[in-house]
Order: sequence, then C-alpha cells, then structure tokens
Amino acid sequence: MITGIGLDIVEMSRIRRLDIKSPKFRARILTDYEQTEYDQLTETRKIEFLAGRFAAKEAYSKAKGTGIGSECSFQDIEVRKDDKGKPTIYFRGTETGLVSITHSKEFAAAQVLLQTT
Repeated sequence: MITGIGLDIVEMSRIRRLDIKSPKFRARILTDYEQTEYDQLTETRKIEFLAGRFAAKEAYSKAKGTGIGSECSFQDIEVRKDDKGKPTIYFRGTETGLVSITHSKEFAAAQVLLQTT
C-alpha cells in the first residue's frame, strides 16, 4: 500500500549560489556517505549531484508528511545507488522508499514513493 508520495524541484543556480556562499550548506545536506561520492565527481557533476540530493530529501520529507525539521533532517535521509546506479532512499539507515532523480541544465527534480509491504 502506498503511504506517501513526494515531489520536489529546485533551480541549479540556487543550489550553486548556496554552495558557494557557505560550505556549511553542503555539510548540512549530504551525509558522510554522500559526501564521499560527491568528492569523486567532476565540478559540473557536483552541483547536479548536490541539487538532486537536496530535491530527493525534500521530496522524501513531503512523502513522510513531516517536512524537514526535528522529526526528519537532511542527515536522517540518504540516497544510495545500487550496482546498476538505481537510487534508493534510506531513513536513519533503513531502506524506506523508491526515488527517481532527474536534472536538466537549469533544474533538478526528485520524486519519492513510500509504501508498506
């Protein structure tokens, strides 16, 4: 049964400005695991990755119905890829939902589906 669905879109230029303005922004958004993956990317790909993870985490918090806050922080949510590159979303270390992330030159977007088995 589907228990939640969330969607978020973000402007790449906004994420780029926030990242340049404050290194704390990236540390607030990315978990240690995600930061390691981020560090291995090209400069162009880094903003796409950061914007995609931001959108995925916002979408997850919408699907969960909490928004980002004390019940659900950016650090509680992590996106990991499987061997084929398919992303999966984890909440506090437990796989919890399906996620799709996309981006264009100007935008990154993500959709999250939460379901019970």
